[in-house]
Amino acid sequence: MGSVDKPLPYWQVNVPESERTEECPEFLATLSVKDIGIISTPDSEYHVSTWPEVQSIVAENRLDAFRRVPSELRRYLEYNWKLKRDYGSVMNFVLSQRLRWEAPVKPRGGPFELEDDIRILWNDWPYGIDGRIVHLVVWTKFDLAEDPVTTDLTDEARAEIERYVQETFGSKVPRDRYIWFKNWRSLKSVHAVEHFHVMLFDPDPKFVDEITNGDVPLCRKV
Repeated sequence: MGSVDKPLPYWQVNVPESERTEECPEFLATLSVKDIGIISTPDSEYHVSTWPEVQSIVAENRLDAFRRVPSELRRYLEYNWKLKRDYGSVMNFVLSQRLRWEAPVKPRGGPFELEDDIRILWNDWPYGIDGRIVHLVVWTKFDLAEDPVTTDLTDEARAEIERYVQETFGSKVPRDRYIWFKNWRSLKSVHAVEHFHVMLFDPDPKFVDEITNGDVPLCRKV
């Protein structure tokens, strides 16, 4: 009978044979079952989400359905591990290097009143979605009120975000080509700085460059 190839350990998948290690790298040693499942999937078998699929995920509040391409998740986990080592936490890095805000973060005005209380940047490590989709993060110095029982946004906070998104993005992008969402607490990678996500389908690159003040996501730099 022919031999059966032994499955690769999850940390060796999507890694050139010459770069594989016998021992699991420290940054992959304590993963959740979900992340191990993603990491152990060959990139060639990964399904890139289309714009209609992304719209459906957000509309149905299935935010945990978002996945990164397996090799990109590996890069993301390694980079975050290094940030925690070098800066103490991802939050410290985001505040000092990405937002350039001083801690403790305090707004000068009320929600969405002043531009300097808001910063729009690229999502540094976007999900595995259609390459025409631009994934941005809107960071705010002010809190976005949540219901203490459901931990979901209050109706007032949701209306404030909707109004801001329409005014900021709706003037340049058709209504069916932009969506926003706020991650559940359990899905947030940065808890101490308020933020929500905006996705644009095939927007004018000049508009994106203008709205982000020329920002470039870290995944393109490292």
